[in-house]
Amino acid sequence: MNMTDIIVKKRNGGKLSDEEICYFIEEYTNGRIPDYQASALLMAIYFVKMDRDETYSLTRAMKNSGDIIDLSEIHGIKVDKHSTGGVGDKTTLIAAPIAASCGVSVAKMSGRGLGFTGGTIDKLESIPGMRTALERKEFADLVNECGIAVTGQTEQTAKADKLLYALRDVTGTVENASLIASSVMCKKLASGSDAILLDVKCGSGAFMHTYEEACELAEIMVDIGRGDGKRTAAAVTSMDQPLGNAVGNTLEVIEAIETLKGKGPDDITELSLRLAGLMIYLADKAPDPDSGADMADQVLTSGAALAKFRDFTAGQGGDTRVIDDYSRLPQPCHTLEIHAEQTGFVRTLDAEMIGSASQHTGAGREKKDDDVDLTAGIILNKKKGDAVRTGERLATLYGCDENRLKQAEEECRRAFEICRERPEKDSLIKTVIGI
Repeated sequence: MNMTDIIVKKRNGGKLSDEEICYFIEEYTNGRIPDYQASALLMAIYFVKMDRDETYSLTRAMKNSGDIIDLSEIHGIKVDKHSTGGVGDKTTLIAAPIAASCGVSVAKMSGRGLGFTGGTIDKLESIPGMRTALERKEFADLVNECGIAVTGQTEQTAKADKLLYALRDVTGTVENASLIASSVMCKKLASGSDAILLDVKCGSGAFMHTYEEACELAEIMVDIGRGDGKRTAAAVTSMDQPLGNAVGNTLEVIEAIETLKGKGPDDITELSLRLAGLMIYLADKAPDPDSGADMADQVLTSGAALAKFRDFTAGQGGDTRVIDDYSRLPQPCHTLEIHAEQTGFVRTLDAEMIGSASQHTGAGREKKDDDVDLTAGIILNKKKGDAVRTGERLATLYGCDENRLKQAEEECRRAFEICRERPEKDSLIKTVIGI
């Protein structure tokens, strides 16, 4: 085959065959296709798009470009959860131990954050001693013993995706449904779980800005998962404002623990219970998602979910004393408060602006190998619909670099829009696909 012919075919609106897609993935992964040709094909795909058959072929080829993990020694139906990325989204730290408390085997492989979308691995590494690079057998043993384990993705899993994602990131070809779906699902399919719950975000702080785009992406990913024999469902959820009040690694760990103690913000509590309910249902531990959510509420109220988080933390070497003493977590050197300049109600709280401001405090990374300030981030003292008076605190910025906080200040301030009348609050879960 000839790579130039494949590029021209897609550029001219043609449908790529399974053989052509497999050729591209294999040759590019092995270094026999240069970046400039791969970039040209990605740009053609971005503009011309792929149909479902092409997307499935691309996902399978990327899945098979690396190791396929065997988790058959883990007891029961293994459930993985994935979010397409959001601001303040710490639901894995809450929903996963809740589901595990209900007998679900939660075998989760996570990545690090890039840009303003926080990564679960970065959050967990805020806990002193927490190990997130687990060998396969240790990972499986922990799930069997505790019901839950979270590990970083290995370098050998879906190798093509790592190469292509880095290329997409610098060529402006990230926001395409087929490329996003194949990137997410190739890793999920290679990771060994039996069931997959997808949390597909839509809104200003998500890749998919509209409900229609998010539903399209969710449907594609659910079809891909089911086509590979995985029980798959997707919740389309709102990301027009950040989830919870905390944005930033250590800050989000604290909020997750507070939520497991029954003292979390209403939105993050509600969404975590609903997602946990779906995980419980996918694991055949409940007859329907609503019953699963009821079970989730019971273990949250009883304290069993917090106890499970403690066991999970201990199992991966983390200092469990942080659960009762947050001073043992990394501490910021500086804070900066933002105050309201008028009285009224918060009309909008732009998730993308808050995410970008948090990244500028040091909480996020621009390149995958950048260091992050685990103490950095933002606490939102007001959210959409809240009443506010002139001079009242809207948000507090945290971090170890005072100059970075000052750089983030104006962006954070602009994220708040104040109006005279109280706006209606949006629903968190817009629809569930695949149930």
